Formats: sequence, C-alpha cells, structure tokens
Amino acid sequence: MPTIRAALFDLDGVIIDTESQYSGFWGAIGREFRPDVPDFAERIKGTTLESIYNNWFTHLQDELPEITRRLNDFERQMQYPYINGACNFIKTLRKVGIKTAIVTASNDLKMQGVHRAHPELTSLFDRILTSEDYATGKPAPDCYLEGARGFGLSPEECVVFEDSINGLRAGCESGAYVVALTTTNPLEAVAPLAHTVVKDFEELTLDTMLRSFTA
Repeated sequence: MPTIRAALFDLDGVIIDTESQYSGFWGAIGREFRPDVPDFAERIKGTTLESIYNNWFTHLQDELPEITRRLNDFERQMQYPYINGACNFIKTLRKVGIKTAIVTASNDLKMQGVHRAHPELTSLFDRILTSEDYATGKPAPDCYLEGARGFGLSPEECVVFEDSINGLRAGCESGAYVVALTTTNPLEAVAPLAHTVVKDFEELTLDTMLRSFTA
C-alpha cells in the first residue's frame, strides 16, 4: 500500500487567503465585460489567466491589455494572509520527510508579489510550480501530474490540497489523494470531489491525514 511521500498545494484559498479578493476583482470584470455570465467569478476560479482569456474573451481581444493592466495593478496591492494553520502544517510535513510543492494557476509575475510578502515560502516548499510550468491548466490534471513527476513519484504517492472546483477536478483526475478546504466553496460542493474535507489546516493533523490515506 502506498504512503504519502509528497504534498502538492494550490496557492490561493489553500496557502494564502486571497479568494475573496479575487472574487471581487473578477466579479467586477465579469459585470463589465461578460454581463451574460452572472457567475463569471466562480466559473474561472482555479484556472490560469491564459485559460480565462481563451475561454471567455476570444471576442474581446482589444480589451485584454486593459484587463491585464488592471489585474497586475490589483495584485500589486493585494494582501496575502496565510490560511489558518497552513505554515505549521507544512512544517510538520517537512519534519517527517514529506516533500512539499506549490502548484498554482498563478503566473510568475503574481508570485513575485507573494514572495515579497512571504520570503519564507522558499524554505517551506521544495518546488513552486506556476502556470508557466505546464501546458494545460486546471481542471486538466497536468499541473499535479507534473508536481508528482518532479519528485520522481506517482500521483498515488501524493496528496493534493485544493479549494476550487476546477482544482479539485484536476486533483481527482491526476489520481492523487485529495483534501478539500472549504475556504472558497461549501462542504456540499467540494465533498464529492475529495477524499477528505476540512475547514482549514487547524482542523487537520498529520496523523489524521495518514490514517485516512491508508484506510
């Protein structure tokens, strides 16, 4: 029976508490440019900027530079607080030899802002994968397959931590063990797409996770 050898974490809504900020930004963009999609901000959660543009703005190419400028300005001013218990939980994983990686739909430019706010991230994670590191974004499993491959592991030896529906689908499709956080979506929405559901990392212990993984 396999054991957990690596933990692959989404970023927004999993490590840092930013999803409500993004909901406000993309909600405003949706109302302005895609008023025909009332739940626009929810539909794009967990996906890359390239995917958002390709799926929702193909008829608005002239507006893309302005949307990108607004997004960059917004991300420079964002706050990046940690999700409750995230740092301590990650440190616990590392103490027992479990590899850790961030696997995010965010791009390198956004990550520069995160690193300025949290320079300690490089000591918490063995790898940080951004949208530039894989060809197809969530809900495709490519990002989590690459996360496992980078450690020389199979997905079945990894646990994925996610909050968005698109991210949870990616985790499930990869074959990894999936833990959902209810930081963005309610329990009833994420439970069908996860092996374990928690409110945040203060609700999850390493022992509980390992027991669930091997059950």
